[in-house]
Amino acid sequence: MNRNAGLTPGKPGARPRPYRRCIVAKKFPSNPANPHRLCWGCDKYCPADSMVCGNGSDRTQHPVELFGADWEQWGQEALVTPATAPAAASSNS
Repeated sequence: MNRNAGLTPGKPGARPRPYRRCIVAKKFPSNPANPHRLCWGCDKYCPADSMVCGNGSDRTQHPVELFGADWEQWGQEALVTPATAPAAASSNS
């Protein structure tokens, strides 16, 4: 049996490496003050004039730039169920 199993390689008698901590994604801002200044393509949020991630030749726009200030409300109507059935469907039966 290997005495150094699970230990840091190259350091005899060293303590075992700690488990990796859970990495949580950054909170995505819903309405930033100046969205045009950043690239929103990844969690690095690079400045638009010096992108590090190589996400392409142009920056990824924030949804508020593409869809407007109410971009988070889109599709919420589908979650609400109607209280009554449509009248057209009941009259044809």
